[in-house]
Amino acid sequence: MTATPAGATRTALRSRATVLIALAALPLLLAVIGPILAPHALGTPLTAPFAGPGEGAVLGGDQLGRDVLSRVLHGGGLLIAGALLVATVTTAAAALIGCVAVLRPALGRAVERSADIAILLPPLLGIMLIALAWPGGGRWAVIAAAIVLGTPYAIRIVAAAASPLAAAGYVEAALARGESTRYTALREILPNLRSTVLTLFGLRFVEAIYVISMAGFLQIGPQPPASDWSLMIRENAPGILLNPWAVLAPSVAIATVAITVSMVTHTLAPDSTTKAATRT
Repeated sequence: MTATPAGATRTALRSRATVLIALAALPLLLAVIGPILAPHALGTPLTAPFAGPGEGAVLGGDQLGRDVLSRVLHGGGLLIAGALLVATVTTAAAALIGCVAVLRPALGRAVERSADIAILLPPLLGIMLIALAWPGGGRWAVIAAAIVLGTPYAIRIVAAAASPLAAAGYVEAALARGESTRYTALREILPNLRSTVLTLFGLRFVEAIYVISMAGFLQIGPQPPASDWSLMIRENAPGILLNPWAVLAPSVAIATVAITVSMVTHTLAPDSTTKAATRT
């Protein structure tokens, strides 16, 4: 039996999604099990400072002669965990509040004003302000700043996507039969925003990766001798001409995780909002 064009398209999409998920899972898996695979101890000098790749160190040494590969394998776990926390909290708050905001105009206006203020405040300035107010916060201060600054904008995105659904017949019917705002938002609107919520999660994850990395590059968060991708870039930047891998390896690791997760969430996001808005 010959497959229909629609069936062939779905099969192709599933195959593509499977490949992308595998690509995204690989760097995430390496970040989790990296410390087990690391060939050398983190603090043990093996080479001369900024020595090139050799027999004892596949990617050469860093500014203290420590194995770059071992430090890269150790350096991604906390960064990825922090980005996942930021993306999860921000997306969950945006999904809940955004769906309620379209049913409550006063809340919707407050969300818009908050988002306008958050957009005007540069992320780096917000991170520095929260870090100064919380001197011992370290990476937790950076995560808190990313959540506080990112949530209003994320809520506005969800509210914009949910706005057409608020006028749909099934939503009006739910309100007419006396359903609560919470029920209508969570049971009637939110399930039809899977595409928006999944895409938003991917975007928030990518932004969190770069925001936390930027803060780490400025030494707001982990401090030497901790092994962290962003901190490695800062520490080894002066020797990039001597051993480029000391900077390129953590940079490529950050970019790979961010790009693959973004591609996976975009591929898996179903195109359901338009159909839901026109459904009676």
